[in-house]
Amino acid sequence: MIFTTEKIEQFNALLANAKKVVITAHKSPDGDSIGSSLALYHYLTKEHDNVTICHPDVAPNFLHWMIGFDKVVPHQENESEVVQHMGEADLIFCLDYNSPGRIGRMDDLLAKSDAKKIMIDHHRDPAANFVDLMFSDPQTCSTAQLIYELMEARNDLDKIDNETSEAIYTGITTDTGSFRFSSVTPKTHEIAAHLINKGLNHSTIHENLFTNTENRIKLTSFALLEKLVVVRELQAAYISLTQAEQTRFDAQKGDTEGLVNQALSLEGVKMAVFFKESDGIIKISFRSIAAIPVNDMARNHFQGGGHRNASGGKFVGKIEDAISKFVTILPNFVEENKSHFE
Repeated sequence: MIFTTEKIEQFNALLANAKKVVITAHKSPDGDSIGSSLALYHYLTKEHDNVTICHPDVAPNFLHWMIGFDKVVPHQENESEVVQHMGEADLIFCLDYNSPGRIGRMDDLLAKSDAKKIMIDHHRDPAANFVDLMFSDPQTCSTAQLIYELMEARNDLDKIDNETSEAIYTGITTDTGSFRFSSVTPKTHEIAAHLINKGLNHSTIHENLFTNTENRIKLTSFALLEKLVVVRELQAAYISLTQAEQTRFDAQKGDTEGLVNQALSLEGVKMAVFFKESDGIIKISFRSIAAIPVNDMARNHFQGGGHRNASGGKFVGKIEDAISKFVTILPNFVEENKSHFE
């Protein structure tokens, strides 16, 4: 059990003693980091009058519609303001990340802060030495679900309003591939049902999340038609995009979201990888089905890690060299996990 009576009592004491609360989440925000941050913000402001959200950078455009999004202060664009908030904080929430290295240049602000720190996260292998209280469960599909369970443990489900429901549902939806991934449990569906019973318009959320621009459609079409490579004999596929190719289609933050899942959806494919040239490095997304541990490949070969079926990594160098490395180690990886590929 994650939310024990003892931990909830610690949580309540830390919150009661805090004059200023800051909510942080990982760099390159996604639906879960934004959703969990806004859900916690809407919830805490009902009992605390000084709560601020400080993120390393701005979220993709497809998340800007969320209620309260304008409350998020990005360090990338408002450095001095974030420095002030972090310096004044008595309590800092660390959402959807398990080590300081995941918040980019804000890691130094976190390290220097004398504030008490609470982690709420669902990634594997959390670094416990940088927080005072940890709610961590790698078996839970999303941090947004953990925010719901925190409210449940504090007997506060009656405080869930439309804004909080929207944020929780968005976080769960995006981190589960619209409830498709194996991380989804009966509890996840029970939470969704409860939010809908309270009046949440879930169809509008899906429309907002999955509305495309013309350029994004063209980029996706190009990636699937020209850049998709299927390694049939190894049940794997990969897609790559150079910086020049992204520029050609005026790619915006978030426009490549989901490409790796498109590759994974192919019949006969059990593992997919996406290589993206960005900011002088190659960012790599790994996805798999069943018990294929792509987090092992990410951790052992590409300076990354994450969940068994959804992980990230990076490669410093040329994109073709990153692909070559992946293609070279793929046969051994498949052989080592042969039982999962059968």
